[in-house]
Amino acid sequence: MQFVRACSSRRKAHIEQLQHVGTLRATSLVLASLFLSACEQNTFVAPPPPKVEVAIPVQRGITRFLEATGNTAPIKNVDLVARVQGVLQSINYQDGSFVKQGTTLFTIEPETYQLKLEQAQAAEAGAQASAKQAEADFKRQSDLVARQAVSQATLDQSTSARENSQANLQQAQVNTKIAAVNFGYTNVVAPFDGIVSAHLVSVGELVGVASPTQLATIVQLDPIYVNFNVNEQDVLRIRDEARRRGLTVSDLRQLPIEIGLQTETGFPHKGKIDYISPTINQSTGTLPVRGVLPNPDRILLPGFYVRVRVPYEEQQNALLVPDVSLGSDQSGRYVLVVNSDNVIEQRKVVTGPLDADLRVIESGLKPDDRVVISGLLRAIPGQKIDPQLRKIEATAPTK
Repeated sequence: MQFVRACSSRRKAHIEQLQHVGTLRATSLVLASLFLSACEQNTFVAPPPPKVEVAIPVQRGITRFLEATGNTAPIKNVDLVARVQGVLQSINYQDGSFVKQGTTLFTIEPETYQLKLEQAQAAEAGAQASAKQAEADFKRQSDLVARQAVSQATLDQSTSARENSQANLQQAQVNTKIAAVNFGYTNVVAPFDGIVSAHLVSVGELVGVASPTQLATIVQLDPIYVNFNVNEQDVLRIRDEARRRGLTVSDLRQLPIEIGLQTETGFPHKGKIDYISPTINQSTGTLPVRGVLPNPDRILLPGFYVRVRVPYEEQQNALLVPDVSLGSDQSGRYVLVVNSDNVIEQRKVVTGPLDADLRVIESGLKPDDRVVISGLLRAIPGQKIDPQLRKIEATAPTK
């Protein structure tokens, strides 16, 4: 009986040992499975290439402009002065008003000069009467000499008297004209249409005593000049273009000119070039140029600082990209393009003028290049990307 109990105890212990081993094996399998699962989750997987927007350059015709800065200037700016001495009798305009040519602006004591004119006219009338009498006496003496009724000496005296009377008449006529001119100077009139400045003298003041006294200034505002300078490189480029197109200097003087004020958008004021200096200023290396523009509303005033541009060339099929897509470094401007393997490349370019928000590319870019236009921070040269082709919105050319 004891033997049976001992066998049962050994069998029970063996079974518990096997169960323990099975439990250890199961635990080991679970741990191995968890370890392998963790290893699979930590395996490195490369991220997908970043998505970057690219576009084909816009291709269209453009107008090339010479751009500069300048200043407006009046075509006529005249000081109105008192050319005769006298007391200023009246001021016949409102300060700063627009007047027409021939309008009387100032009156300077006209009575005195009117009397001097009448005096000269009376002297002229007396000289004319004396001349007629001397002419009649000369003819009478000539007839008598022909009939040998008087001597030749008498005729000579008559001839001398006639010549003296004619000279006196001419002198009297000149004095009358001088008196008339001086009398005309008593009324200071507008020499042309323009704006008259504030008067510089007052009524009752004596003017023109020792020298001409300035009374005011009149300025013509329509049309108006704009003066600007062109640097030497632009001069050479324009001359080459003019030679290519067969343009003469006279043709260049007819080139249109456009200007805009600092507060205006674009170049709303149109005119033409009317003067080009024959020489370049050696101290500045620039060529002075002048344009003339109509100014009927007198929006442009002399002395304004203006933006100037002159169209000088029409180019077909120019390449343009958004100006924001351009970068720059020590070697110059560049754009990022995507090659056939969708890898970013840095391309050096030569840029041209800005047309609205698009920049003209002179060289370094081909019409079928894919240019990065957005996501520049994700576009690293030498790395692959996922290009997202977009279309550049073709803005209207700058007006």
